[in-house]
Amino acid sequence: MEFSASMMCARYENLKSEVEELDRAGIDSFHLDLMDGLFVPNLGMGLQDIECIRRYTKKPLEAHLMVKNVNAYLEILARCKVDSIIIHPEADLHPFSTLQRIIDYGMKPGVAVDPGTSVESIKELFNIAKRVLVMAVTPGFAGQSFLPFVGKKIKALLELKKEYDFEIIWDGCCKWDKIQTYAPMGVDGFVLGTNILFGQNNTYAEILEKAHCIKK
Repeated sequence: MEFSASMMCARYENLKSEVEELDRAGIDSFHLDLMDGLFVPNLGMGLQDIECIRRYTKKPLEAHLMVKNVNAYLEILARCKVDSIIIHPEADLHPFSTLQRIIDYGMKPGVAVDPGTSVESIKELFNIAKRVLVMAVTPGFAGQSFLPFVGKKIKALLELKKEYDFEIIWDGCCKWDKIQTYAPMGVDGFVLGTNILFGQNNTYAEILEKAHCIKK
C-alpha cells in the first residue's frame, strides 16, 4: 500500500521540517492539492510550496489539480519534477489529450472521480490513466464528512481494475476504519490528512508504523 501525505494539511510555519520529518517517518509520497478558487471555492498550494517540498525529499510528488485551466500547469509542474498529475475530467474539454500531454512531459497521468461523477462516464479515460483518485468528499476543503455512497464507486472501480491497468487511491476523510475495510479489497493507496496524520498526538513515525502494519 501507498500512504501519501496531504500537504495542504501540513504545518506551514516550517514546511522544510515537516517534509523532512514525514520523509524520515516513512511516508511513501507527498500529495499536493492545487486549487484556483474557480473549479473549487478555495485556494491551494503555490509554486514555492511545491519547490520547497521537492527540495527536501526524493519521494514521489503527486499534484492534484482542482483548477479550470489544467494545461497551464503541466509544464511548470514538470519543471518542478512532479512525478504524477491527477486531473478532474470535468475541468477539461479534452481530458484524453491532457493525459497524453502529462505522459509526454514524463509524468504519470491520473484522473479524479468526484462524488457526483459516475464511473461509467469517464471509463474510457482508464485506457490511458494510471492512477484513479477516488474523492470520498466534495473536493476543495480538508476535514469534511465521508459520503457513504462512495463505497459503491470503489467496488465498481475494483471490477474495472481487472480490465484496465490503474491504481486506486482513496482521498478524503480517510480514517483507520476505511483503510482496514478497503485495503484488503484492493485499494492501492490512501491520502492521509487531518483524520490520521496531521494534528494528532502521536508522531508521524508512530502513525505510519501503524499504517504499514495493515496488510492487504
